[in-house]
Amino acid sequence: MTPQSVRFDTPLPLRSGAQLRDYTLVFETYGTLNADRSNAVLVCHALNASHHVAGLHADATGQPIPRSEGWWDNLIGPGKPLDTDKFFVIGINNPGSCFGSTGPMHINPDTGRIYGASFPVVTVEDWVDAQARVLDVLGIDQLAAVLGGSLGGMQALSWTLQYPQRMRHCVAVATAPNLSAQNIAFNEVARRAIITDPDFHGGHFYAHGVVPRRGLRVARMIGHITYLSDDVMDEKFGREMVGREAGEAPRYSTQDIEFQIESYLRYQGDKFSDYFDANTYLLITRALDYFDPARTFGGQLTEAMAQAVAKFLVVSFTTDWRFSPARSHEIVKALLDNGRDVAYAEIDAPHGHDAFLLDDPRYHNVMRAYFERIATEFAQPARNAPVAPLADAPVAATEATP
Repeated sequence: MTPQSVRFDTPLPLRSGAQLRDYTLVFETYGTLNADRSNAVLVCHALNASHHVAGLHADATGQPIPRSEGWWDNLIGPGKPLDTDKFFVIGINNPGSCFGSTGPMHINPDTGRIYGASFPVVTVEDWVDAQARVLDVLGIDQLAAVLGGSLGGMQALSWTLQYPQRMRHCVAVATAPNLSAQNIAFNEVARRAIITDPDFHGGHFYAHGVVPRRGLRVARMIGHITYLSDDVMDEKFGREMVGREAGEAPRYSTQDIEFQIESYLRYQGDKFSDYFDANTYLLITRALDYFDPARTFGGQLTEAMAQAVAKFLVVSFTTDWRFSPARSHEIVKALLDNGRDVAYAEIDAPHGHDAFLLDDPRYHNVMRAYFERIATEFAQPARNAPVAPLADAPVAATEATP
């Protein structure tokens, strides 16, 4: 896969009242768009993911780069549950991210300096508006489906409310109609870890040539704990100690790594701090906090979901305590109250929230069956239509990026 990018000079109005102008969005596509452009599926990414949802990246010579698989590669591809032999799949990197689309690491055209902490606050609804603009460039009027897990699932739900006529199916996995107070609390602790890092410099650490790695490490450790179930953590690590035989005494240190789970969390934190941007983390977790389509309807989700006309598949996992099945039940009830076509699957999986990223046969069988159902709704054409060249798009300029 080689990412593409499209640059827009038409400002993107944001829910905060600010706007984003002269911005670039990065995306990847998989499979082939059919002649009547009816087989497109948009995949929305979660917190630390990107547009690279499947396949391997290509190097400068076009050869695949080992170990560069997309974050949902076990689900998307030829012959996989979301079969790219049948569907044209699109992954778009949201504005504010640190994986190519315009974000805090880029130059603010109004000042000529790096945005840093001055990058405007973005919401799930803003991301959906940005994604719709990319689809306009690609000449896709209606999507066969919008798919997302976790924060991506929130975007999929928002699509059904913001652009109900531009999609036929919504597949929302391991998600919720809003964050609980506990989830907001986890996000705030993670943000404070970053903000109070001495290297944060009020979000303008780029100018100081440093990165708030300590804060990013702690933020990732907090997040990772919430992604796993207690059973999985116990099975993988238990109370095993680092470099100790069974029954051997601990070192009795308050600062050294003693347990394997500590070593694992620090490894995840170190790795995360090497590639993720601190301001992006603040932006994306705040977008999670703000998402609440029922807010403008007096907290009544049923009234909010009355705007949706798509068909739905909602999937949850029994041990996902961050986005529990009870939250999916809220979505399903609101849809049924409105007489919508909704299928629901609750997978008895031990993996916690991360289950939506894993290769569970029961989960994948549900996804495969649903996408096969969608595939029957459009006729396979005798010939395929190429995606409209980006140069023909009604935007200021376009370019391909490696």
